[in-house]
Amino acid sequence: MSVPSNIERLLEDQKVPYSLTETVSQPNNSDIVELKPYNVARAIALQNTNGDKLIAITRNDTLLDIQQINESFQSEHEALTGEELKKFMDKSGVSALPALPGLNNLPTIVDEALLKYKTVYLDVGVASQFIQLEQKNFRQLLGDAKVAAIAAPLSKLEAPTDPEGDRANIESSVNLFTELRIKQRLEETLEFPPLPATAEKIIKLRVNPHADISDLTDIVELDASLSAQVVSWAASPYYSAPGSIKSIHDAIVRVLGFDMVLNLSLGLALGNTLKMPKNGPHGCMPYFQQSVYVAAATESLVTCIPREHRPSFGTAYLAGLLNNFGYLITAEVFNNQFQSICQHIDANPQASVQSVERHIIGVDRNQLASWLMGFWHMPDTICNALRHQSDPEYDGEDWPYALLLFLSNKLLQERGLVMGTASGNIPDDVFERLHLDPEAAREAIDKLMDASEELEVIAKQMAG
Repeated sequence: MSVPSNIERLLEDQKVPYSLTETVSQPNNSDIVELKPYNVARAIALQNTNGDKLIAITRNDTLLDIQQINESFQSEHEALTGEELKKFMDKSGVSALPALPGLNNLPTIVDEALLKYKTVYLDVGVASQFIQLEQKNFRQLLGDAKVAAIAAPLSKLEAPTDPEGDRANIESSVNLFTELRIKQRLEETLEFPPLPATAEKIIKLRVNPHADISDLTDIVELDASLSAQVVSWAASPYYSAPGSIKSIHDAIVRVLGFDMVLNLSLGLALGNTLKMPKNGPHGCMPYFQQSVYVAAATESLVTCIPREHRPSFGTAYLAGLLNNFGYLITAEVFNNQFQSICQHIDANPQASVQSVERHIIGVDRNQLASWLMGFWHMPDTICNALRHQSDPEYDGEDWPYALLLFLSNKLLQERGLVMGTASGNIPDDVFERLHLDPEAAREAIDKLMDASEELEVIAKQMAG
């Protein structure tokens, strides 16, 4: 094993004794260790409004708090992302950012929690390689680096397990972080628009056992925008419909089907209820694009499940369409904190977006989405699926739909399509509980990727 020459030179110049190790577990190899996240250090490159660079080093199991860094340096900072980060690493001669104080003589700030461990492991940015330092040698390496409390433990930011407490949780966050007038009822405080008339009619239609195609056609035809969307979807290459689509009835009967039009229409109506954020975290997929991808992935996975265990196609598809609805709510209600949330997501790729949201505003998008869906009298199945979609161990009501959303997002994250923490394996029992063969599931998603251009067209149509 070896480290990049510039890193090796820095260590030698500082006369710091060190050794190299890996995280891969192999028997009878004394060089191989299992590292714990609490004594593994990671680095993030930041810059202030003047473009001055800074390296922040924290434990791997914590969330970097940019506000604390801003206070330490008396200036505003944000994480380097995308092309800016690539240019910085190219200039530094590394393929990934090493957790090394003083790299390129840049100012460095180190989380004080790293000073309490006998041994510290620094990520050097080379596949699974770490610099192992005794604490006294780590302190020697710090030099002029600032030491401060700049991170929050991720373990304290885990999602609340009891949905019954969501309302109080949301009320507390709204009253603390927004400028809205405090009222007795949360529904009044948030001042959300009422459920769109079209969506309300579709929800009633979903629970009507006697509803038929003519009922759905009547609703869609009354909404000119929705009518155009349905015809466009049916004519999309993704559905490969023979001949031209001449009417809403034709689109429903011959191409899309009753459930598909019902759920696409509902997803579109709800998605257009709130304003789309103009900015988001780096790599954030536009709302409707993610909706279409996750919905299509969820539907593809359901197809792979044996019939005797298969959840409802329509419900799974609708849950997929609404999987990121909480993102819109967060941007709408916590507008003043939204930029800070985005900045912290960029600075903490090892953390879930929900952990970042709970750190900044005390509540996460899944809680918000589930609550609002309940307020709008959406089916309990959808509320539960959205509330628990990030928990692979959830086994409460409607767990198959929550697990399908979890798996769809993870498989799309593996392919770099949906933003999120794709690192680590998907637990085997996720596939087992859903009666899914892992290889078949991944093949289904690969086939879906072959139709990405067609899905993009549908997403653009939904975005208007």
